[in-house]
Amino acid sequence: MSLTVIPSGAACGATVTGVDLSNALAADEVAAIRAAWLQHHVLAFPDQAMSDDDLERFTVAFGGFGDDPFIAPIAGRKNIIAVTRKADEKAPIFAGSWHTDWSFLAEPPAGTCLYGITIPPHGGDTLFANQHLAYSQLPSHLRARIDGKMAIHSAAASYAPEGKYGEADKASDRSMDIRPSAAAQATHIHPLVRPHPETGQLGFFSTRGYIKAIVDMAADESAELLDALHQWQGRDEFVYRHKWQPQMLVMWDNRSLLHMATGGYEGHARHLHRTTIAAAKVSA
Repeated sequence: MSLTVIPSGAACGATVTGVDLSNALAADEVAAIRAAWLQHHVLAFPDQAMSDDDLERFTVAFGGFGDDPFIAPIAGRKNIIAVTRKADEKAPIFAGSWHTDWSFLAEPPAGTCLYGITIPPHGGDTLFANQHLAYSQLPSHLRARIDGKMAIHSAAASYAPEGKYGEADKASDRSMDIRPSAAAQATHIHPLVRPHPETGQLGFFSTRGYIKAIVDMAADESAELLDALHQWQGRDEFVYRHKWQPQMLVMWDNRSLLHMATGGYEGHARHLHRTTIAAAKVSA
């Protein structure tokens, strides 16, 4: 095995070479990639000529398919969605604020895989914020307010009919096939700070976009605290800015990161295929 891992030098992120993802991975390759993923939180695999079958096989190797609510899969597939934007699209950038994918589910996913097909010549970077690092450096006065607290997660602000990607957005020129639903009103409770399921390292889980409130806290106090944490969680010193290339696969750990999309590629199309890695099943 000639797998090489090159750290980004930022708060998280690494580039992986020496592996061909168009072929099935050997057990030692899966183990080495998983170890690098847990260490660096987000991995980029450049120069990978992958089909949708290859993308699905890679996802299965790292835990199988998680749910992708509110976004329709591409034609002929159940587990791949398209993250796409036309060159002349005017709708706001999709996922252009800090979030953790699908934290509002009862069992949020472990990770996300995103494969670049059409990549603009500039712009379109993805930002990743290391939430272990953010928590470890949190000022003591804020830590005292959040330790042991539980958070109420919901997709309503984004995917309910009246949400950001709701009925009004469907009337825009957005090219992604988003399906708002009243089901987005459902809520689930998760710890605001929790140990990583595989490493045990403490870190923030999710942020303001999918967290409605903190359990047993007055609404105004909860909103003020969540806003303060949101500003802290995305500070520059916790962030890695990822620059895309065509035929690049990126996998990231939703249990330890926030991420957000950026624009800056007006006049150019952008098209990627995405899968979700399911949360590991915990034996009784």
